[in-house]
Amino acid sequence: MDAGGAKADLSSNSTASAASRWSSGVSQRFQHLLDKSTPFVLQRWIAFAAVAIVYVIRVWFAEGFYIVSYALGIYILNLLIGFLSPQVDPEFQDLSDGPTLPTLSSDEFRPFVRRLPEFKFWYSITKAFCIAFVMTFFSIFNVPVFWPILLFYWVILFTITMKRQILHMVKYRYVPFSFGKQRYDVKRADSTESASILPRD
Repeated sequence: MDAGGAKADLSSNSTASAASRWSSGVSQRFQHLLDKSTPFVLQRWIAFAAVAIVYVIRVWFAEGFYIVSYALGIYILNLLIGFLSPQVDPEFQDLSDGPTLPTLSSDEFRPFVRRLPEFKFWYSITKAFCIAFVMTFFSIFNVPVFWPILLFYWVILFTITMKRQILHMVKYRYVPFSFGKQRYDVKRADSTESASILPRD
């Protein structure tokens, strides 16, 4: 019996190690695909739009799972706040050692650094829609509720949160969108320089 128990332990250990290697390999391949998709911003958001449309169609035909949709909406609002907020809050920037936002036109240009980067925002919101889609196949999450009330609550919460965020942006004079470093018109600078070299009459 001892020999049989040892064999069983060895087989269970080998099975566990094989499963661990398989899950590790799948995780590495998935991470590799995510890394390769990073530069393709437009394609990633088109894929997200497709996932969101599939979820909306699923909820529309199921005529339920409004609690799931409400929780998804709250989570999306939370992600959106992180996406629109600077990494270092200007209100507490004197207490931090990180880079600060330029508040004057004479300040050096620095790109807007988000608290939640674009890629993480896309990945989190896409994963949330996928999880919510899977949850619609389990009747335990289909809690009967009057959905217009949930929609009204979410709209009110969205309005208050966005108003607070916009007031914060106006107060500290920052825009949560940066299109890269400032560029100078090289051709115009060259033409001005060459014109100044030409002899004057």
